[in-house]
Amino acid sequence: MRKLNWKKVIAGTLSAVMLLSVTACGSANGKNESASTENNKKNLTKITFCLDWTPNTNHTGIYAAKALGYYEDAGLDVEIVQPPENGAATMCASGQAQFAIEAQDTMAAAIDSDNPLGITAVAGLIQHNTSGIISRKGDGIDSPKGLEGKTYSTWESPIEQATLKTVMKDEGADFSKVKLIPNNITDEPAALKAKQTDAIWVFYGWGGINATVEGVDCDYWNFKDIDPVFDYYTPVMIANNDFLKDSPDEAKAFLAATEKGYQYAIDNPKKAADILIEGDNTGSLKGSEDLVYKSQEWLSKQYVADADNWGVIDETRWNNFYTWLAQNKLTTKDLTGKGFSNEYLPSSK
Repeated sequence: MRKLNWKKVIAGTLSAVMLLSVTACGSANGKNESASTENNKKNLTKITFCLDWTPNTNHTGIYAAKALGYYEDAGLDVEIVQPPENGAATMCASGQAQFAIEAQDTMAAAIDSDNPLGITAVAGLIQHNTSGIISRKGDGIDSPKGLEGKTYSTWESPIEQATLKTVMKDEGADFSKVKLIPNNITDEPAALKAKQTDAIWVFYGWGGINATVEGVDCDYWNFKDIDPVFDYYTPVMIANNDFLKDSPDEAKAFLAATEKGYQYAIDNPKKAADILIEGDNTGSLKGSEDLVYKSQEWLSKQYVADADNWGVIDETRWNNFYTWLAQNKLTTKDLTGKGFSNEYLPSSK
């Protein structure tokens, strides 16, 4: 029988005991940390935020605020979701989402009734209307008058068509001479290159930048540059009215954290674009990284533009557009002065 080295046995036993103690302690600490994390999460206010479309550079500040912990620091647990078939405004008004993305023009229908949806625009994501008409370079559609005799892809929206009619009239052109076809286009530059249409309404920060990325030479003009009444807010962040009434502090905290997210995107376009791409769980941005980077670089200069702070809604511009809607009988009620508030923004303090 081999003689045992009791010193080694004792030392080994002591080591085993110490290891078990450390393991037990570590396990306990791990459980405590896990429980602490879970408790912290339970203490956060749950916020559901509904997008208006698949993730894009309009939304970057929201994704940045979430990824960088700005929402959590503000005591919020924010979930970003896709819009249902009946739209983000309906989801927000029903209370299924506390915040969502809309646009001033499309939300007019939601508040133009005896029983309006319970939503309020609380921030402009982009300070000015960056939408306009894109067309093939050299086709003569470098101004509204050039649309005469050309094919335009329409969403068949009364406000959309009235807008075109107005800017054409401003230049002495006749909207009735435009050939209208349904807009089922997903890639505007490719559709123009293939001559599926002659003109398309786009948001320059995505559709216009995409023309550059795809190497398609295009002409483009902004609606706001033709007629300032069309410098309305698109997109906007809306909030559920009951949530604003019952939880004003949480609403203000959410907007303050979101402002920090957009400021990060302004200061760090490339890093912010990477955060957006990483946060996109729809897969829609896969293969479009170059577009996202170039779009972010351009749009980061538009979030605040010439305003004093991110998100602020200019009362005069908001009212001018809603007055125009009423004057052109595009709403049944005069919505001037309705539908927005700046009081939840950090700049309102």
